[in-house]
Amino acid sequence: MIQSIKRAKSFQGTVTVPGDKSISHRALMFGAMARGETRIANLAPGKDVQSTLQCIENLGISVEADDKGIHIRGAGLKGFHPPQSALNAGNSGTTMRLLAGILAAQPFTSMITGDASLSRRPMDRIIVPLSQMGAHIEAQPGGTAPLKIHGKDLHPIHYHSSVASAQVKSCVLLAGLHTRGVTSVTEPAISRDHTERILREFGASVTQNDLTVSVEGPAQLQGIPISVPGDISAAAFFMIAACLVPDADIRIRDVGINPTRTGILSSLERMGCMINLNNKRKAGGEPVADLMIRSSRLRGSVIEGDIIPQLVDEIPVLAIAALFAEGTTRVKDAGELRVKETDRIAALEKNIRLMGGEIDTFDDGFSITGPQKLKGATLDSFGDHRIAMAFAVAGLLADGETIIRNAECAEISHPGFYHDLRVLSYV
Repeated sequence: MIQSIKRAKSFQGTVTVPGDKSISHRALMFGAMARGETRIANLAPGKDVQSTLQCIENLGISVEADDKGIHIRGAGLKGFHPPQSALNAGNSGTTMRLLAGILAAQPFTSMITGDASLSRRPMDRIIVPLSQMGAHIEAQPGGTAPLKIHGKDLHPIHYHSSVASAQVKSCVLLAGLHTRGVTSVTEPAISRDHTERILREFGASVTQNDLTVSVEGPAQLQGIPISVPGDISAAAFFMIAACLVPDADIRIRDVGINPTRTGILSSLERMGCMINLNNKRKAGGEPVADLMIRSSRLRGSVIEGDIIPQLVDEIPVLAIAALFAEGTTRVKDAGELRVKETDRIAALEKNIRLMGGEIDTFDDGFSITGPQKLKGATLDSFGDHRIAMAFAVAGLLADGETIIRNAECAEISHPGFYHDLRVLSYV
């Protein structure tokens, strides 16, 4: 699919973004592991979450949908059935990595596969700790999917992760729920803590001491009602568009503002973006607010260190903000961008240069000096939803028409994204 984007005439109004992907994945998996019914409102509608939904159904979990949301009848930690065929995680690293932690402890053998992009992503980062717990996992050369997981009784460990990754942490903790004793993960920096928050809501024993998180197993999870807040990663595209388009003024409703995810807010505020958080409240253990954003004069900034895990998914659209900010913006310590759905640093470089912009890249980040003037061009999404959406925002600021090839990948996280962008920009 091809999308045409033109310079925005305005950017005003109210928008509601889809439910948070990270929370939606976890709500489905934890509901499947719990006893009783879990009711999920505002489940993220994208393809990644549908992959998780289909996987748990293929493991014998009963799932029903109605106008109020999704209803899961959980089977307990050991209530899954052997799948009749390979489980397909699609494009979703979260599905594959978290589900691997659950399947490693089941009394059967299973296979998880994914699309071409996911099959290139590194899985050794979960295979290593799961193997230390006693799991037997077969991977392709280079430690990639498909993964063949021979379920076994596992033992608890204290794993010291070399990367700050919520997916790695969550995989180990989910495996730990099935063991007898305490399983701990220590990270080099704080990563997203949705797993810890939601597990507590389900009744698990979860403790945290600085950079170490622990769970005690075997756990007895109980089904609960969950309302999923709006995804701040999806909101970031509208936030930055509102910062950059002249005379913009928008409201984004019901956005999750989990402190481990608000690196995008603090980074934009440091760059000069005017953001107000209204109607603060809590839903399902997660803080929520309405975001109010107006046109702002941005300035360059350095984005590095411990904040990177809090906004790694938002860096592609932050690069667009950097193109229009006064001075130099430098992103460092973000080598994880090289192993996402695509090499996002390389994708940024190629598309920015096609639009007449300048960017200096290095192994773990990039440097952009602005403000720059962009021209419309024909770009590729590289099958990466965040690249597609970031350059749709760039198209709102560019002269002429911007064409995005393979634009349908935006549906992975935000079906209707291009429609919402057009409504707000009156194009």
